[in-house]
Amino acid sequence: MSKVTLRNIILLFVIVLAVAVWTLYRIFFFPNTKVQEGEFALLIPEGSTFEQVCDSLDSNGTLINMASFKKMANLRKYPGAIKPGRYILEDGMSNYDLVLRLRGGMQSPLRLTFNNIRTIYELAGKIAGQIEADSATIVDFLTDESNYINDGFNRNTVISVFIPDTYEVYWTLSAEEFYKRMLKEYNKFWTAERIKKASTYNLTPVEVSIVASIIDDEVAKNDEKAMIAGVYLNRLRIGMPLQACPTIKYALNDFTISRVLTEHIQVESPYNTYKYRGLPPGPVRCATKSGIEAVLNAARHDYLYFAAKADFSGYHNFSTNLAQHNRYAAEYHNELNKRKIYK
Repeated sequence: MSKVTLRNIILLFVIVLAVAVWTLYRIFFFPNTKVQEGEFALLIPEGSTFEQVCDSLDSNGTLINMASFKKMANLRKYPGAIKPGRYILEDGMSNYDLVLRLRGGMQSPLRLTFNNIRTIYELAGKIAGQIEADSATIVDFLTDESNYINDGFNRNTVISVFIPDTYEVYWTLSAEEFYKRMLKEYNKFWTAERIKKASTYNLTPVEVSIVASIIDDEVAKNDEKAMIAGVYLNRLRIGMPLQACPTIKYALNDFTISRVLTEHIQVESPYNTYKYRGLPPGPVRCATKSGIEAVLNAARHDYLYFAAKADFSGYHNFSTNLAQHNRYAAEYHNELNKRKIYK
């Protein structure tokens, strides 16, 4: 073999090797994601196949070159190691970084928010849009007391576990995992100090949540919650019916009622606090932290009644006797009539 031929063979080998190295470099490290707003959340449900992952990336136009992604995925054996989760993909990611994130299960947490929830059905509907578990699965879990009876809750009181706030969680939460995470937050919230405060009113944490849920539904102004809490605690102390309108709405399952009438308070229900003394069986909504704190730090006074002010400011007039209360109530009802609010 002549020197020229050998040189040509070596040159050809170097060229082929350079092309191969360049091709691999492009597959591994060239930017291959195109994301409109800086980042994109790729959701991979439990049981997904590699083809379904590719379909999700393709349908959202996230990948610049699908073929190179598949080559990288196969090199890293990703098709046999699909992990569910919510993965944040940034613009300009390489196949190497992308597969590393997906294969490693390095999902990104999300901020789970819920508030203004009255029933477990509303809760399930709100949560299902934010985590993988669907609303039916969440409802099924929360309506089966055997899932949490050992935690000290029942079908009526389990709603107290869910304290409205924003929590950082993973999208892959199941219904059970969601409950357990909220139970952990509930137990963290109920410190020894708060439990001790509750005991000074002869209330358990769940009972505090029941009172707080009523206050949250009845009071528009946070700075008045402690005053209202004082009224309800005074009624409980002397054995007077709570006569709380939110419990009637809950009993009727009609939260559109603006004006509780005599016909409404005839409803037969353990939640009818006009008929039955003491606390209803459970909260009438997810009690807020401000509502709970209002009960634990209730204003000390002698008031037994309160009526919404006729100026519709959202505040109330307080009374120690029924005659005075009836005068305030009449003023408010007259204003309701003027505004043609009859129900």
